[in-house]
Amino acid sequence: MTKKIVILISGNGSNMQAIVNANIKNATIAAIISNNENAPGILWAEQQGLNAISLNHKSFTSREAYDSALVKLIDQFEPDLVVLAGFMRILSQSFCQHYQDRLMNIHPSLLPAFPGLNTHQNAIDSGCKIAGCTVHFVTPELDNGPIIAQAAVSINSQDTSETLAKKVLDCEHIIYPMAIQDFVFNHLSIKGNKVINQRKHDNNHQEKILNF
Repeated sequence: MTKKIVILISGNGSNMQAIVNANIKNATIAAIISNNENAPGILWAEQQGLNAISLNHKSFTSREAYDSALVKLIDQFEPDLVVLAGFMRILSQSFCQHYQDRLMNIHPSLLPAFPGLNTHQNAIDSGCKIAGCTVHFVTPELDNGPIIAQAAVSINSQDTSETLAKKVLDCEHIIYPMAIQDFVFNHLSIKGNKVINQRKHDNNHQEKILNF
């Protein structure tokens, strides 16, 4: 059975592009929605023939008012999954609860380490030997939802926040479509704050991710 996906972006939407280009089996991209009408990712989505929509948060008086309007817009497409792909807004509790267990995000650190912003510089400043990214289900508590997948990269002495960000982003573009595919195939189940993945993992592919 085909599952419908709505993707939220704010900027270039490189993860959105990776998801679209992955041609995820048994899934259809119902809409790309941005809070920024000038987001380059919206233009890219339009060029691919996707349903690209802008809903400017600056037109609303509060976060709650915007999130309420965003929910109404998203629900028009009856999505099975809502994907945050560089959506640069903290979502309200009511929004997160409305899409509980079907709202997914990717964060550029190995959670629970370094939630929030400046993850790459924080990892370097802390003397970490590895960094990475985390796909997780979204809960009202920022960057604290059940972890679906992670990928790690090494940090070397020459790395800056910019070079580390590039290495991590390469991983993001691989594991995010994989995690969404697992959701579409009903491989994921949530037990407490843990995600159980029933897919048989490809160890060779995982090794390639870790070697970025």
